[in-house]
Amino acid sequence: MTLRLLPPFPISSFITKHTKATNLRAPRFVTVTVTATANVSDQKVVSRRSANYHPSIWQYDYIQSLKSNYKEESFNEQATRLVGEVRVMLEKTVEPLEKLELIDTLQRLGLSYHFQKETKRILEGIWSDEGEFSWKKDNLYATALEFRLLRQHGYKVTQEVFSSYQDEKGNFNASLCEDCKGLLSLYEASYLSVEEEGILDTAKEFAAQQLGQHLQQNKLDEHLRLLVKHALELPLHWRVSRLEARWFIDLYEKREERNPVILELAKLDFNIVQAVHQDDLRYSSNWWRDTALGEKLSFARDRLMENFFWSVEYMSDPQFGNIRTSTTKVNALITSIDDVYDVYGTLDELELFTQAVDRWDINAMDLLPQYMKICFLAFFNSINEMAFDILKEHGFHTISFLKNAWADLYKAYLREAKWFHSGYTPNFKEYIDNAWISSSGPIILSHACSLTLNSRTNDCLEHWKEHFNIIYYSSLILRLVDDLETSVYELKRGDVPKSIQCYMHETDSSEAEAREYIKKLIDTTWKKMNKEYLSMAHSTSSLTFIQIAMNVARMGHCMYQYGDGHGVADQETRDRVLLLLVSSIP
Repeated sequence: MTLRLLPPFPISSFITKHTKATNLRAPRFVTVTVTATANVSDQKVVSRRSANYHPSIWQYDYIQSLKSNYKEESFNEQATRLVGEVRVMLEKTVEPLEKLELIDTLQRLGLSYHFQKETKRILEGIWSDEGEFSWKKDNLYATALEFRLLRQHGYKVTQEVFSSYQDEKGNFNASLCEDCKGLLSLYEASYLSVEEEGILDTAKEFAAQQLGQHLQQNKLDEHLRLLVKHALELPLHWRVSRLEARWFIDLYEKREERNPVILELAKLDFNIVQAVHQDDLRYSSNWWRDTALGEKLSFARDRLMENFFWSVEYMSDPQFGNIRTSTTKVNALITSIDDVYDVYGTLDELELFTQAVDRWDINAMDLLPQYMKICFLAFFNSINEMAFDILKEHGFHTISFLKNAWADLYKAYLREAKWFHSGYTPNFKEYIDNAWISSSGPIILSHACSLTLNSRTNDCLEHWKEHFNIIYYSSLILRLVDDLETSVYELKRGDVPKSIQCYMHETDSSEAEAREYIKKLIDTTWKKMNKEYLSMAHSTSSLTFIQIAMNVARMGHCMYQYGDGHGVADQETRDRVLLLLVSSIP
């Protein structure tokens, strides 16, 4: 079967579902008998499923107790002084390679938002002097680092910069095999590729193979070994920035050539930003308790802390608290609604629920059973309140746009429910055309879209159309990485076939072959998203939105790196939450 990316839905059809997350350790769905009320006068006994999700491991009182000393003004004054010292370093550094290494270090330590102007000035200068090769001649590490950073910041560097490291047959020179530092730099750079860049495809394969051998031979120094292992697990371009910063701070501290000023700033800044995130978290926790959904919907995942973790990695810079708290609400609503459709609701109830949202009519909830009334009203009030805040603060009317977005999500959920109840297995295209919507990407990004409007593009639909491709690609990646890690367990519990099973059914291939196809499709979709980013990075005023869109895909890789990190929240996800949101760096 030819590897291809299916065309996206029309603009009118867009939206989400959150991580179709499940408890990997939970038993299969069990059936319970309850009395369901279709309306106030009609009661009947129905059988419902239960996924046996574990309760939240983060109690309300614990979240509210999180406090940080780093909100004190003295810490901000200290950070401001250190930022000034690093800014002087950037200005005084002369050698191009040293400038690039400094930029790369600041990015990986989570400090780049302080130095955006300086970074742009340095990269503009290096880009303008692209004809000057002496500083990077025959230096694979320098060539690849320059390529990665320039592309990351939207500069269209050609893949031919690596052709001098190849022989006449297009193979990379054998002399590079011992250059582990250069190979690692080449490997990370290769993930910034777009489609039909054969040199970079060859580079990725070559570098991965050689780096794997270096790990097996166990001859690397500890610092380089950890960097290589980290990269081969997941490339830097696919990683979320805040978690990467926390990991890299520890690694940087162990380097002999570390800069003490930069290290001090990295630790201090992480703790100061963490204090800001804790404020956002406490606000979100109060909102979640007020909805009572965690208490009333006992069948659904109660994952406020985990949903906030998603939002922190969408946009972690301290000034974007409104985006974090708003998308946390969206994530939490998605999780509950997803479980209504996947776990608890009967098909008749789901039809009524979908119609109520499509009509956006409070009176439509009269026909809903009690548990759906609570869910619908919490959802309805929350979305209207968010739209009201945007109108009040920015003057943009977004309710019609958001209403249509949510209606599309509910319809995508309903379509999957109908497939499950009828035992239908869709073909691969049919599945993808619905699943990118039910992935959660589009609804998250529809809210991010309304929160990042500007005076130039003050219409949500125009904003959406302008960035539709990147929204589609990000949402598709989110769906596919979710499917790779959760589909087997979801099928055991009882759920609609996912991309792997649909591909197997359509092509009569093995599960291993289907998984390999999905992995290649993820890689292809990243190339398409990279190309879309390069085409827009210097021509749009919506760079914040584009970053959020790409971070949605990255967060999918993060949450499903070791399994279902959203449904099973008491393992890797717990440890990550502790690192990012609870424990300050000594």
